[in-house]
Amino acid sequence: MIHTFKYSRTIRIWLLIGLVMLIGQVVIGGITRLTGSGLSITKWDILTGVIPPLNAEQWLQAFNLYKETPQFHKINSLFSVSDFKFIYFWEYFHRLWVRALGIIFLIPFVFFVFRKKIDGYLIKRLGLVVLLTIITASAGWIMVKSGLVNKPWVNAYKLTLHFVLAVLVVVAMVRTIADVYNYGSSRKKQNVSIVKIGITVTFFQMVIAGLMAGMRAGLYYPSWPDMNGEFLPSVLKNSENYSLGNLINYDSYLFAPALVQFSHRILAYILLGIIIYMFMILKNKINNRARKWLDYTVILIVIQVVLGILTVLEVDGKIPLLLAVSHQLIGLLFLISIMFLHFSLRKVKA
Repeated sequence: MIHTFKYSRTIRIWLLIGLVMLIGQVVIGGITRLTGSGLSITKWDILTGVIPPLNAEQWLQAFNLYKETPQFHKINSLFSVSDFKFIYFWEYFHRLWVRALGIIFLIPFVFFVFRKKIDGYLIKRLGLVVLLTIITASAGWIMVKSGLVNKPWVNAYKLTLHFVLAVLVVVAMVRTIADVYNYGSSRKKQNVSIVKIGITVTFFQMVIAGLMAGMRAGLYYPSWPDMNGEFLPSVLKNSENYSLGNLINYDSYLFAPALVQFSHRILAYILLGIIIYMFMILKNKINNRARKWLDYTVILIVIQVVLGILTVLEVDGKIPLLLAVSHQLIGLLFLISIMFLHFSLRKVKA
């Protein structure tokens, strides 16, 4: 469906700013995770949480709350207040960005509805984005709570749920923007099933990426193209290891991290092949707008694979922050690109 309501340039720019803000939120979330900052703030105060500690006494109070967490006792017991301020900053910035995103959406949204600048269709589309954002934020707090009891890290599966929901928010916004900008094609007999296959594989790869992050699986096999000298890690060759218990207790046995990293690598190779094949069969058969997004998609997948390899090779007891964040950002941009490609090829009346 291509919507015919005429939206102003202001509306269009507002939606693009919203998409950029959503991308920023996911990236900041990645930095928060990689710096181990996600558990530094042990409370969720929607209003009062906007104001960070402002003096030494307030910082000490916040630090004392953090000292009660398993992460402090098991990992960061030597932290000073100065060390705590660093991780506090990223979690605070992560939450502040969410609040800013809400304000940037809510105030103009109410204004545009009041002035009748947007129609019922766009209200429903943006309502879905807001709903998914609220669900994502709720899942984020559930994720944080999982790391405040017993374990010093958030639960990998809850982190993955939080990440996938954030990705769905981005996808919903991309769909909204594609509709507002009237993305589509009047050409006949375009076989775009390969694009749908690419999107499906990308989604599964995003799920695996969330598990990679949650299990810190990149730490276990810092080599390429092999995995510590093997194509298939030996722990995956033993059928007895394939049990629910090993998947649940991923932090006490190597099986789950090995399975996740191996799957992540294989899916990356498969996705690269799909995108190259997609480029070869579509490059001369699609409209100019779609061709632009096709080119972006190819460029981004190549960069993404290279960044993934470099990230693994640079692991030295910890995940390299800049490479890992860049890997996540390019992966998200790749998803956005292939989604815009898909919407550029949908059939519309001439």
